[in-house]
Amino acid sequence: RFKAKSRIFSICPRRSNVLVPLSIYLLSNRIGGNNHPGTGPTRRRKNIASVTSRVAVVSSDPVIALGVVDAMAMAIPHRQLFIDGEWSEPLRGKRLPIINPATEESIGDIPAATVEDVELAVAAARRALTRSKGTDWARAPGAVRAKYLRAIAAKIIEKKSELALLESLDCGKPLDEAAWDMDDVAGCFEFYADLAEALDAKQRAPVSLPMQTFKCYILREPIGVVGLITPWNYPLLMAAWKVAPALAAGCTAVLKPSELSSMTCLELAQVCKEVALPPGVLNVVTGLGPEAGAPLASHPHVDKVAFTGSTETGKKIMTSAAQMVKPVSLELGGKSPIIVFEDVEVEKAVEWTLFGCFWTNGQICSATSRLLLHESIAEEFLGKLVTWAKNIKVSDPLEEGCRLGPVVSEGQYEKIKKFISTAKGEGATILCGGGRPQHLEKGYFVEPTIITNVETSMQIWREEIFGPVLCVKTFRTEEEAIELANDTHYGLAGAVISKDTERCQRISEMIQAGVIWVNCSQPCFCQAPWGGTKRSGFGRELGEWGLDNYLSVKQVTEYISDDPWGWYPSPSKL
Repeated sequence: RFKAKSRIFSICPRRSNVLVPLSIYLLSNRIGGNNHPGTGPTRRRKNIASVTSRVAVVSSDPVIALGVVDAMAMAIPHRQLFIDGEWSEPLRGKRLPIINPATEESIGDIPAATVEDVELAVAAARRALTRSKGTDWARAPGAVRAKYLRAIAAKIIEKKSELALLESLDCGKPLDEAAWDMDDVAGCFEFYADLAEALDAKQRAPVSLPMQTFKCYILREPIGVVGLITPWNYPLLMAAWKVAPALAAGCTAVLKPSELSSMTCLELAQVCKEVALPPGVLNVVTGLGPEAGAPLASHPHVDKVAFTGSTETGKKIMTSAAQMVKPVSLELGGKSPIIVFEDVEVEKAVEWTLFGCFWTNGQICSATSRLLLHESIAEEFLGKLVTWAKNIKVSDPLEEGCRLGPVVSEGQYEKIKKFISTAKGEGATILCGGGRPQHLEKGYFVEPTIITNVETSMQIWREEIFGPVLCVKTFRTEEEAIELANDTHYGLAGAVISKDTERCQRISEMIQAGVIWVNCSQPCFCQAPWGGTKRSGFGRELGEWGLDNYLSVKQVTEYISDDPWGWYPSPSKL
């Protein structure tokens, strides 16, 4: 899947733990100056020496040395807002600090847009939509737009190492995960480039009619200017899920990423500048939700809003959009179940259970954070679950082999601690974890936490935590498992693990959710639809459904008979 173009990565596999740590240690020691942990001369020499020795084992190719020099020269980019194809300072001059969640220290800042900046961005997007009567972008052949999407994908791969680093520093995601995300970002742009080209062939698709005197065809047109508001757990990937199909459809867009992790979305703007994307087609405004997100969602010249985030914010966006009968698509919270039956291979099921909840530091809207476990295997399963959980490497996300980094912010850290404390107060048992790892004095780290003796009325069972916390209940029958699985306001995802194929099919049909995994948890492919039911939102992203999100279907019907319609008598014949 990975086609290497950068010099650093062209000599090693995609998931290599050899060259990545070298560039990372050098960069992390550069960023933050003398106040950054590990920046002392002794520590720096130790890091460089230890990692360089690993590189030497792989290759003595001089390209490696050049890649190291490039990495050392990199620092946190100082970006502005991206409006109408240019970098623009916020009109009020405000900026927000970038906090590294692994160190709790500021490593840079981002521009903070306000309503005036949003006005400029929306106006730029509107101009780009209608420029040359739309022929520059909105009404251009899909093949033209596909060319830009593929160029963006190629640039993402070219910049993969630095983008993965920025992502990891910004939101605490383990570096391996961040690198994997960059591959998926590029793949998403490639996929929608193909769909943009295929869209040309679908235009003027005929519709069969019962009357021979008429013919009908369908036009698929861009919905217009779209506001894209994205979360902090997959900063660039969630942006790609929206930006790629929106641009493929011919829309122009204003992207507002979360203020907690905006760096890679600003770098996406730089990528668009480098590939000469027409001005105004994609605008990126960073800042606080009330000051930048809310004005974007309520703007009268934004034709649609696509939002991924909390259910409460989703409600506000729906309310705002309703005033103008504006379409929205919402991918909101979740409290997804994973049902484990008695016939499983225990260790295999244990790993999927952990992955389903602790992947991305537990900060996944689709996290299968409610484990429903058949009572006959509960003792054995929970014993191995705890053993595996304690074996997860919790560390600075830049460390080799890290599998659980910090949560994104102090606010999220305190929220998770309060959830755990409340669960204990309500009588639940903290089987594993529940606090800060003893070896990490700084950073917003939470141990992998497993909670048992949970009642369905407890807050920990009903509310989305968005952290590495797994709740457990046992069941006796399939019917009981289904009832427990569906006893939630959410409906984003669910999982079932069993060797019984027919049982898995039954469960898949009975769980009230938009995504079901069988004998796994969390795989996601841009070819397949993604979205939820109930309070997890509506609309579908990814696949062909993701493109449809940004298209308006127009019917064109033509009367083709030479005869008059004949409904009214002609005055000339009276």
